Amino acid sequence: MKKEQILDKINLAWKELLDAVEGLTPVQMTLPGVTGNWSVKDILAHVTWWEEECLKYLPVILEGGHPPRYSVMYGGIDAFNAQMTEARQKLPLEEVLKSLQETHRLLLTYLVNVPEEQFATETRFRRRLKYDTFTHYPEHAAAIREWRSRS
Repeated sequence: MKKEQILDKINLAWKELLDAVEGLTPVQMTLPGVTGNWSVKDILAHVTWWEEECLKYLPVILEGGHPPRYSVMYGGIDAFNAQMTEARQKLPLEEVLKSLQETHRLLLTYLVNVPEEQFATETRFRRRLKYDTFTHYPEHAAAIREWRSRS
């Protein structure tokens, strides 16, 4: 696969996520119960912190290093998500939305400069990128769409 194809997958999945929240009011975005107790705002904060993790650890992977294991550092991914949810739950919606857009922009800017060979085969780099982006966004877009259909 070429870098351009991966970037297209990211862009398409991103658009679907943004389309899932299109037209929601600020009140709707802060209602709990979309996924467990999470609101749309919480989900968008969640997507942002995984992109931040991507930005933090993709360079480590490119240099041949290994990101720390979430099971060792936090007691698992669920524990990490719970810790990050608690840390960001009180952030204003506007701040979450701004961070969502800015972090995504930084990630795309970073990816443009990554060597093509990192995208060509199933490298550790590409796997990490896939899990934190184009396979991650659709999961949350679907949950938001399903919640909207119930509301």
